Amino acid sequence: MTGLEILTVGRVGVDLYPEQSGVPLAQVRTFAKSLGGTATNVAVAAARLGRRTAVLTKVGPDGFGDYVRQALTGFGVSPDHVGTAADLLTPVVFCALDPPEDPPLLFYRLPTAPDLTLTAEDVPWEVVEQVPLLWVTGTGVCVEPARSTQRAMLERRGRRAHTVLDLDYRPMFWSDVDSARREIGWMLDHVTVAVGNRTEVEVAVGTADPDEAAARLLDRGLSLALVKKGAEGVLVATQEGSWTVPPCPVEVVCGLGAGDAFGGALAHGLLAGWEPVRIAEYANAAGALVASRLACADAMPTPAEINELLERV
Repeated sequence: MTGLEILTVGRVGVDLYPEQSGVPLAQVRTFAKSLGGTATNVAVAAARLGRRTAVLTKVGPDGFGDYVRQALTGFGVSPDHVGTAADLLTPVVFCALDPPEDPPLLFYRLPTAPDLTLTAEDVPWEVVEQVPLLWVTGTGVCVEPARSTQRAMLERRGRRAHTVLDLDYRPMFWSDVDSARREIGWMLDHVTVAVGNRTEVEVAVGTADPDEAAARLLDRGLSLALVKKGAEGVLVATQEGSWTVPPCPVEVVCGLGAGDAFGGALAHGLLAGWEPVRIAEYANAAGALVASRLACADAMPTPAEINELLERV
């Protein structure tokens, strides 16, 4: 892919959604398959908005790995940097749709996930240095060797704009909160933008208060911090000031993927050179649209859909 604009790094998998809603997993009879994983969904979301994207990750040597590459290609995302971990399986994630706004997830990523086995040999170093936007995640530093690999990528990047950290805290991937705070905290000193919800910023900087968390993030040298406050909207903070963007009201079907749609739209807005508030408004609308749908990658909105929602609200 020539003229790559965005490289995301991290989780990929196959999401399985119940086709019977309102029942526990034990009673679900059939599931629908969709491409998933935070870094993957962000790349798909940005591609849906017209950006040239790729994912740096790994899958297993199995049919689901083949599906991942095929699905990425179908979404317009380059699979060129999707490697294969010979002795591992492509992760599968089951989603329960209750409660719909924050559905519990059942991860099958043992003994470890292929995306957590990234090494220096897997990294396209020239792309890391030169791509206009590099997207990394907190999950990417939960274990070795992915931790050292992602650290090396950020050091090679040299805090070039735009280097974005999705805090992406998943407690099941960490031994304890202190370890997560230490590793994610290291990353904050090497990125220009950070985005996360209240829980994630508390892990990163020690407070769930959005204003204080944003201030602490900016104190680490970031140019932009975004704290997602759910039904209260999104706090956008720069060195010049802070603003709260109100939410876009929708009927929630499934909250999964909403944050990733937000991320893809955030990446799009950063590359477009938009003002921070405009970026947050656009990203908020993208996330709301996905929350009103069932699925992650397949549900990512088009520019026309986002603009239509913004006009309505």
